[in-house]
Amino acid sequence: MSNVPGPLASLRRVRVGSTNGPKIAAVRAALAAYGGGLEVSGMQVASGVPDQPLGFDEIVGGARNRALAALKASACDLAVGIEDGLVEIPGAPGSPLNVGCAALTDGSRVSIGLSSGFAYPPEASATAAARREPIGGLFDELWEARRGRVSGMPSAMTLGNVGRLSLGVLTRSEYARHAVLCALLPFLHPDLYPAEGMNS
Repeated sequence: MSNVPGPLASLRRVRVGSTNGPKIAAVRAALAAYGGGLEVSGMQVASGVPDQPLGFDEIVGGARNRALAALKASACDLAVGIEDGLVEIPGAPGSPLNVGCAALTDGSRVSIGLSSGFAYPPEASATAAARREPIGGLFDELWEARRGRVSGMPSAMTLGNVGRLSLGVLTRSEYARHAVLCALLPFLHPDLYPAEGMNS
């Protein structure tokens, strides 16, 4: 990334704590805005949280765990974890809302960024929250029952659930890209943000 001035100039290898294509594409797109020449790849790691995270503690914890595990398991300059989950928002119609989190670490700091939030159809979100069942499969079943079969792949591996709901306008990778960009801010301005968070 030699054409990028400042603190990102030394980045060469980035590992994403997931093999999910849209998540890897989100990281690649977020960093591409600051230059090229990066090697961005994914790897399978454990999130350390339930398959269906509920609440900010589990969502942020899952993203952080993924980033730290990717950093530990590979020689990289930056590791990224991305986790989505459901959050109850008091007084908000359609709650719980899906919120995505990105965690970035270079071994010195951990930084967190969040995506926007959206409501799943209540039939899917209520079941996911009550049974701790991953909402991706529940949503795909509901979509197929109401809209017909779209493809043989789960939506989470293609344009995403938010992509289907937004009729392709906001894809899964674009949704996650916003969280990655928000988490990147302390790395762009390290003089304004203390390097902390590794042991918290």
